[in-house]
Amino acid sequence: MLALPLTRQVGVNEDVRIGIDLGGTKIEAIALDAKGQELRRIRVATPRGDYDATVSTIAGLVHDMEQATKRVGSVGVGIPGTIIESTGLVKNANSTWINGRPFQHDLSVALEREVRCANDANCFAVSEATDGAARGARIVFGVIVGTGCGGGVAIDGRVHAGRNGIAGEWGHIPLPWAQGDEVPGPQCYCGRTGCLETWISGTGFEQDFARRTGRDLLGKEIVAAAEAGDAEALDALDRLEDRMARGLAIMIDILDPDVIVMGGGLSNIERLYAGISRRLRDYPFGGGVDTPVVRAVHGDSSGVRGAAWLWQPETR
Repeated sequence: MLALPLTRQVGVNEDVRIGIDLGGTKIEAIALDAKGQELRRIRVATPRGDYDATVSTIAGLVHDMEQATKRVGSVGVGIPGTIIESTGLVKNANSTWINGRPFQHDLSVALEREVRCANDANCFAVSEATDGAARGARIVFGVIVGTGCGGGVAIDGRVHAGRNGIAGEWGHIPLPWAQGDEVPGPQCYCGRTGCLETWISGTGFEQDFARRTGRDLLGKEIVAAAEAGDAEALDALDRLEDRMARGLAIMIDILDPDVIVMGGGLSNIERLYAGISRRLRDYPFGGGVDTPVVRAVHGDSSGVRGAAWLWQPETR
């Protein structure tokens, strides 16, 4: 990885951690104390398409946190992409204006200290591993199922991004053990067909229901219909649970995490946890697995909290 020209600024207070979550429409900032208590939080609109304005907006949010807490803190940033280790450049970001740019380096220069950036799904996993639903677990797989489908890995409370920065990207594996009308699968924006994301994201869930029934409903409307006893909606949820279980089985075969934590809009469907766990027991190699699948404690705040926790003491 390219060395940053700066080391951490003298005077950074180890008891204040500032986290930034860069989203497509908003940027959120949070300041946490050493125990994870929230000191301040603020959200502003993302300056879409403007790289320099994005850097300056994040720097301004950090200064806001520091003025409010009267302390200079460490800074971690969750991004919707990843940093290429060999070049320090961003790739795979849906905030496309930061792709190919030395974002971490430029933030470090702007803030006159080392800034740590990580994929937002990895930040989610770190958050829940640190003081959330997977607190104390050594290996955590965090999944975000909302409009899209993302995943991240935390080991000993720290990001595991992998050599190419894409560890945990389960949304772009093929749907395992595809059958019948699941082959070849829907077209994915990545250019391939049948990616897991096209089946189990909120968007994929709605499209699957529409293809089967000819009814265009939002995810929450499908869930409400199922709760009212609608047979087609109940079938759609059964398919969703089974496909999620198949996808998670592959991650268990490869990573065998201690806990799987779910976030994103679909994670609020209560019946998923029992349904996925029941199906998940026998899909992985050898069967009989007992990996817990749990809902995130910090919900929508997990990403920004995990960004703050990118700076942790050397020992846990």
